[in-house]
Amino acid sequence: MGSQRKNRELYLDSEALATLRMCKEGILSPVDKLMNEKTSCEVDKTSKYKNQYFPFSFILAPSGRRNEEVLKEIQKNDILDIIVEDEKCGELIVEESFKIDKLKRVEMIFSTTDTGVKGVADTINRLGNYAVSGEVKINSNEVKLHKLEIIDQKKLLNAKRTTAIMLSAKPFHRAHERMIRIALEDCDLLVLFLLRPYKKDTFSYELRYKTLKFFIDHFLPKNRVIIVPFENTYLFAGDDSIMLDSIAAKNYGCDTISIGQNHDGIGMYYDITGTKSISEYFKSLDIGIKMNIVSEFAYCNECKTLVSTRSCPHGRHHHISYNTELIYELFKSGVLPPAVLVRKEISAIVLAHIFPNRFEKLTDKFSNFFPGSGLIEEMSEEQFYMQIMNLHQTVSLT
Repeated sequence: MGSQRKNRELYLDSEALATLRMCKEGILSPVDKLMNEKTSCEVDKTSKYKNQYFPFSFILAPSGRRNEEVLKEIQKNDILDIIVEDEKCGELIVEESFKIDKLKRVEMIFSTTDTGVKGVADTINRLGNYAVSGEVKINSNEVKLHKLEIIDQKKLLNAKRTTAIMLSAKPFHRAHERMIRIALEDCDLLVLFLLRPYKKDTFSYELRYKTLKFFIDHFLPKNRVIIVPFENTYLFAGDDSIMLDSIAAKNYGCDTISIGQNHDGIGMYYDITGTKSISEYFKSLDIGIKMNIVSEFAYCNECKTLVSTRSCPHGRHHHISYNTELIYELFKSGVLPPAVLVRKEISAIVLAHIFPNRFEKLTDKFSNFFPGSGLIEEMSEEQFYMQIMNLHQTVSLT
């Protein structure tokens, strides 16, 4: 009896696996497979694949000494086991392997090789010197389940208009709420693609999901809103993120994507015919989805409410900006942001998560410090924050 040859192994991280899953489920269509050397060179030159727009080539070039040794030696039709975190997650039937220029690849994605630019250094480190093309088989694919969820909800609502918003919600604040409400006015179904990062963060995906879900459950018609995790891979980190977001949203079944005016990459675009606005450039690409650009929001101290900076008559010196970095730092420092910036219930959820058991002794000792029903009640940390916020908002003595 002949011996059975063991497949060689290709070691990937979860980010690369997620990108392959999206490709397999058609989320990156027209791209439907890993590109070989000839095709990848053509796409990098033309930003076209199968006569449709795609900003750069779709290749797999994993780093690591073991991977490079394998990719140097493989032959056509060899089978590679895809290993992620010591577990086999699929197979790759080899078409070819070829050497790449790592810095050129990074420049295609980010338009720079400056390691001071966010994402550039990480991408350089995770790229190998060799790429491999071929048919990929993935053992399981949660992307398919989310696609089906959107299809089922569209059928249930008989939705004619489905809008997408890409959202990090880090943290989720009042301007996000306004953007969501505006989008809901013009669509039958709203899909909130919640970006899922690959690095550990104070604001974990689970925390951001919890705050977003709370808002939907308590303040929106929840049958018209779906949260879908969106793998925020290196592919979406560069200058073409808006275009790739739009391609993905279309392939998930959305006909409109709503983009905030302060979204990274809005700026100005340039081609051989001259400078174009993002709207003009987007239309010229004919991606197959409509883009709505939503005005920037601020809290106006004169209007005493949240306003669009385009319609408010007062100067910017009257505006409180919804600066996510500032709000993020307030939370990390354990400070309750003003309710005009973040809904108090959301702040309570966030701080109770970041600082667990912070008030373990206080909740018992000072429960009578707050008004209540008159009964002895156990107070959670979230409720403690809520009660503090309620006192902050008692204004008759101020």
